[in-house]
Amino acid sequence: MKTFIQNTLATLRGLTHHSLAKSFSRLGWTGFWIQIIIGSIPILLMVYTLTFAQSPTGPRAGLPIVEYLTTGVLAFLIFTTIWFFRYTRLAKRIADPARRPSENRLARSVWIGLTASSLAILSIILVMFIEVAHLLFYFLSAPQGGVPVFQTTGNGPASWVSAVDMLSLLAMVMTLFAELIVMMFSLWLLFRVTEGSPEYGGGKVEI
Repeated sequence: MKTFIQNTLATLRGLTHHSLAKSFSRLGWTGFWIQIIIGSIPILLMVYTLTFAQSPTGPRAGLPIVEYLTTGVLAFLIFTTIWFFRYTRLAKRIADPARRPSENRLARSVWIGLTASSLAILSIILVMFIEVAHLLFYFLSAPQGGVPVFQTTGNGPASWVSAVDMLSLLAMVMTLFAELIVMMFSLWLLFRVTEGSPEYGGGKVEI
């Protein structure tokens, strides 16, 4: 185990001699397109379900806090997508000695992206926890001989769990997956910036 850790650290140190501009460009474009693709899949599934599958949308009322958190998640996803596109612009500036930003400024930029990803992940976990607990309440309220698609409760209004509810959870899971990848990319870029690079003479940065 000790040998494995030492080899891993040696490999990481060796990677710090590679171009920082290429790291920002490669990870910036990769993170950008991952978020674009993963973010578009739930939207396409939702459009297909509502337009072609003709799945009913149940009247299960969502909690207001879930709506606020979901809006926040979407805002964070849009922000981190734009921020990773910004990394690709920073890569061109790093490669140009006349326009090269300072290492401290690069570190602050990566910290902003890392903070946004962390807040997005926290919001997604809260949304999934609340939604799963809410769905569990509906399933426990249903007859336990099976899970009916439609449920009517006495003289009250009808309520049911539909495919749209599952799609919302799927969207949260996929967004969580994208934000975790984005967080790993941000951590690696932060490591690269603080460990130094050929463009900056290989010196470490204090943050």
